[in-house]
Amino acid sequence: MNRESLIPDRASGIGALAVVCVLGAGTVSGSAPQDPGARAKEAYARAQTFETEGNHPAALALLWEAAGLAPADPDIQDRLGEALERIGALDAAIEAYRAALAGRPDVPKASNHLILALVKAGKGPEAVARAQTLVAAAPTDPERVFTLGLAQSEQDFTAAIDTFRRVLQLAPRHALARYNLALVLKRADRQAEAIDELQRAIAIEPRAEAQYTLGVIYWQQGDLDRAVTALGAAIAAEPQYADAHVTLGAVLKGKRDWDGAVASLRKATALRPDLPAARYTLAQVLELKGDARGARAERAEADRLRERGEREQEAGVWTAVGTQKLDAGDAAGAVDCFRRATAIVETYAPAHYQMGRALLRLGRRDASDAAFSRARQLNPSLVPPGG
Repeated sequence: MNRESLIPDRASGIGALAVVCVLGAGTVSGSAPQDPGARAKEAYARAQTFETEGNHPAALALLWEAAGLAPADPDIQDRLGEALERIGALDAAIEAYRAALAGRPDVPKASNHLILALVKAGKGPEAVARAQTLVAAAPTDPERVFTLGLAQSEQDFTAAIDTFRRVLQLAPRHALARYNLALVLKRADRQAEAIDELQRAIAIEPRAEAQYTLGVIYWQQGDLDRAVTALGAAIAAEPQYADAHVTLGAVLKGKRDWDGAVASLRKATALRPDLPAARYTLAQVLELKGDARGARAERAEADRLRERGEREQEAGVWTAVGTQKLDAGDAAGAVDCFRRATAIVETYAPAHYQMGRALLRLGRRDASDAAFSRARQLNPSLVPPGG
């Protein structure tokens, strides 16, 4: 996500395809000796391990499986919502969060996740209403008031500013509230106030995100030296902060420091090889340096990465829709969705895995085995159910 904001921009229209997902009580292969609850716990535990390792496709496949086996488990549904949100399937994520809340209405984490997902999906009025209800029940709880501010920040700048200031009255050292207040002030074109709030937030807690945003404001104001200093501080606080390296490269480009810009941008591409923005900017710098061949290569790679990212997001959404159909009992309809996903990105392992489940449900054992085999070939962590 864009580290400048705690609430990313609204997802693309592709995400709207993914309505209610994996909330039915479907099962996977019938040969496993364990009962569904035990199988769900096992799949969930493996998913958590894969997420820790950064193997998000394998984690998502197992979360889908766990949610089908235990649709009323709030922890599984909440974690599934986070995984679906990561691939841009916002409507499906929202339904998973709703299921988590239905299983445990008093858990603030799932409620916050739902509110912020609603904001990202463009459903701000419902997000604000839910947040206001939480605040009404505990008006002096700074975290509930903070969540309301986040919900309002996409709807009403004035209301959000007032709400974040109320949080700071309740908890003067709430660094995230001060940081988000600065973000709203920045978007409201009140840059001087935003800078003041960022500096106060940094004094409380020198978060890399606050340093980064301060650097972006200085850059936008044309104060390149201060921008370099702030972005350098962000990188010092978090050396793996790819977006800060990209932005520093762009600022150094503005200072005509070609070598410094190339170094920063190459560091960004090393940290995030899938990041098109770094390569686009690197192509511009190389062109200015007179390296036309290198510029062409970086631009071509940036175009390839952008197109691949768009295709993978679409494949992920079709896989989410197919899983919905599978757990609603429509295995044939699910297979059609999974085939759409693999037609878009043949190497999208979760679609092959879910297709194996659907084909198994249809009694097509050989085809199911082939789908599971392809999924595991693409991602060795994707072990067939019961395997």
